Amino acid sequence: MASQDQPDEAVPAPLDTLAAPAPLEIIRELVGSPGRTHPYPRYELLRAHGPVVPVRPGLTVVVGYAECDAALRNSQLRVQDGPSYDAIYPDWREHPALRGYIDSMLYRNPPDHARMRGLVSGGFTPRRVSGMRTAVTQLTDRLLDRLAVAGAGGAPVEFVAEFASRLPIAVISALLGVPEHDQAWFRRIAADVTIALEGITNSAELAVADLAMAELGEYFLALISRRRLEPVDDVVSALVHGSEQLAEQELVANMMLLLTAGFETTSFLLGHCLLLALRSPGLARRLRTEPGFEVGYVEETLRFETPVQATSRWAATELDLLGHPIPAGTKVVLILGAANRDPRRYARPDRFDPDRGTSQPLSFGAGSHFCLGAPLSRMEAQIALPRLLRRFPELALAGPPVRRDTWVGRGLDELPIRLG
Repeated sequence: MASQDQPDEAVPAPLDTLAAPAPLEIIRELVGSPGRTHPYPRYELLRAHGPVVPVRPGLTVVVGYAECDAALRNSQLRVQDGPSYDAIYPDWREHPALRGYIDSMLYRNPPDHARMRGLVSGGFTPRRVSGMRTAVTQLTDRLLDRLAVAGAGGAPVEFVAEFASRLPIAVISALLGVPEHDQAWFRRIAADVTIALEGITNSAELAVADLAMAELGEYFLALISRRRLEPVDDVVSALVHGSEQLAEQELVANMMLLLTAGFETTSFLLGHCLLLALRSPGLARRLRTEPGFEVGYVEETLRFETPVQATSRWAATELDLLGHPIPAGTKVVLILGAANRDPRRYARPDRFDPDRGTSQPLSFGAGSHFCLGAPLSRMEAQIALPRLLRRFPELALAGPPVRRDTWVGRGLDELPIRLG
């Protein structure tokens, strides 16, 4: 049953193209503070112009589900890599935060992308991920014990800081072989580094991310050196001692990607999962009492509050995207948060309904760049949410949530709760 307590971001009534603001005006609003907080009505204003919207020469945005899915799978649409960054932002190499990510598989095209992904995916085999289930359950219960102490006597607890950020960092640290005493530092440093993923090219705003990336690079170089001498059963050892090897710079960059991408997206997912449940007591009750309900609930949360709202590609050649011509050299912004609310794909897309069935949201991408950590992120949320609500059946909000002031990464910075 759909939640009756919906967020205040209802989809506006359909508009014809003449009534909708110009696409460039809408995009400018989206990247501003009001648009970051309430993007969904603005997506519908874009959708009034069609599923594929030319914004200006050289820039097109895609808001349709089928069109985003096709674009993600189209080999002629390439990610922004080092050579293409040279044209739009030639100073990018001066920023360690940008350089670190652009050296990873996230910003690589064939053949480099396939080579890197093939090697890194060896650390995320189904066997290894499935083998993490017991560890995720144990880590969850330890954090719930910590919550119980922090919230004793009705004291308010900040859920993001005490749980939603701690669990994914603990899980990815276990995979990478990072000691527990370094995890608090990891949380802080990862949050600073991910500023770079917002596409910011302002030197002042990137300064914090640059410092964090430099620190993180030194840490991973030391960890790599230790694993070369003393391998253990973790992802770093698997990468360092594989039959083929990544160059050291590539290895560090991809470890940074695994840490920060896995941490942020899962933290955002956990925060939204709990917030939506607390706004709808009926759904919280079902999560406590219906085994298996959490699977559809997590998928619907991924659709309804997509952790990564947008990604981008550029057209290597002129192409046709489901009937929409894309000139060569065009930057194509794929708004996944809009695609996941496409009324052509989902009935009443502005309603949170965990009983939709197989919805296949594009939240983790599609095609060759599909997120390697998606199964692990889903597992963490599916394990943690029911255990949290069973342990604290009277859990409730203790104050208004505070949303991260970013557009690409959509999540909560604070979610105050009382355990009851």
